[in-house]
Amino acid sequence: RAALAAARLGAQTADAAADAAARRGGLATAPKLAGWCARAQRSFSASARPSAALLAASPSLKDAHSTDVVEDIYRCSFQRQTGVSLKYMMNFGKNPTTENLVVSAQFLQNELPVRLAHRVTELENLPMGLSDKAPIIKVRDWYVESFRELRAMAPVRTAADEAAFSQDIERILQRHANVVPMVALGVAELKEELMAGSSRIPAATKFSSDSWSNLPEIHMFLDGFYMSRIGLRMLIGQHVALHKAHVTSASAPSNFTRGEDDWVGLICTKVNPVAVAEEAIEDARAVCLRHYGCAPEVQVFADSDLRLPYVPGHLHQCLFELIKNSLRAVTDRYMDADEDPPPVRLVVADGDEDVTFKVSDEGGGIARSDIGRIWTYLYTTADTAALAMLAEDAEAGQSGAVVQRSPVLAGYGYGLPLSRLYARYFGGDLQVISMEGYGTDAYLHVHRLGEAPEPLP
Repeated sequence: RAALAAARLGAQTADAAADAAARRGGLATAPKLAGWCARAQRSFSASARPSAALLAASPSLKDAHSTDVVEDIYRCSFQRQTGVSLKYMMNFGKNPTTENLVVSAQFLQNELPVRLAHRVTELENLPMGLSDKAPIIKVRDWYVESFRELRAMAPVRTAADEAAFSQDIERILQRHANVVPMVALGVAELKEELMAGSSRIPAATKFSSDSWSNLPEIHMFLDGFYMSRIGLRMLIGQHVALHKAHVTSASAPSNFTRGEDDWVGLICTKVNPVAVAEEAIEDARAVCLRHYGCAPEVQVFADSDLRLPYVPGHLHQCLFELIKNSLRAVTDRYMDADEDPPPVRLVVADGDEDVTFKVSDEGGGIARSDIGRIWTYLYTTADTAALAMLAEDAEAGQSGAVVQRSPVLAGYGYGLPLSRLYARYFGGDLQVISMEGYGTDAYLHVHRLGEAPEPLP
């Protein structure tokens, strides 16, 4: 993939990338990498290239940015990403001294450009013309802008350097706030073209609506891209949170107690799963009430004394999505029934390796032939104007505003796939087992040991 990406830049960039890889002790010597690039250039068939008109409307990376920036991006994309674990983040951040924060900033100053470069080259080389969609190009340029800013920053050596660096990466965090709806809009445009049999899509790839889940390359890209985004936001958010905590404690009186001893940056060392679940239930039922005018009850079976180290925001995201889906399924099934809808049940089990959340409903279940599709992006069973919402969110992203949309009961078709990525980020998982005609059980596994490294794409 990297060789193909370099090939598309032309021989000059490929040679520069090959020389850089050799100088940095990369995965291949310069002659071997140059050979890969040359073969990839020859194999890039004319049928796979977008039309001249499309290229004119959709500037490539080398047309939109300077040669120096493009070459630097590809040099960084040849470097290996470095993953960290939840346990390492906790141990490192327990005592956020000035020296620790400087070390953390130095790590991020080296690591973030590498991760951004990997995503830029991937966004530039997506299949089926997805790279040429305007929303995808916008996201690519956001990543390039952040890459350029990071590479232009002075090396972090002092506390003052670290403070300035923290402010800069917090701005980057805000810039990327609308990446999900922007990418979703680009993918939705591609899906519409495929469904409509657009002349810009090769005839061999035209298909019916049932075939969307049979495009593994698209869904693999989205899984990897969104997993990388979770990692970027976690690393930046963790450092910024540690920096702010250090500034607060350093400027406080000697007898001041911060009252946040259970927090290490974004990580809570003593998360109460029942409390997070109850908050997710409250939010999901509020959405259901707003949409339907009613909401089934949710029963919780758990030990209220259970605690584990985790990121509460990640856990809330997953539980909210599962409970929301169950509430909708039950409400839809019993909308015209005489009897009251059965409650949704949430069971929390404390194991040696995992804390597992089981969300059970009697909402009629999912057909066995449809189970695989629930993990594909833009697959949704709800009658909503998802594309209209995507367009609105994308417009907000174009203007730089952060999307503040209230959660809808169903829409993008992104909830389950994204929730599974959040679960897997720290070594957990999300599984769904359904009994058509009765209901569905969803199992959220949270890895309590925290030793699994990031699953970097």
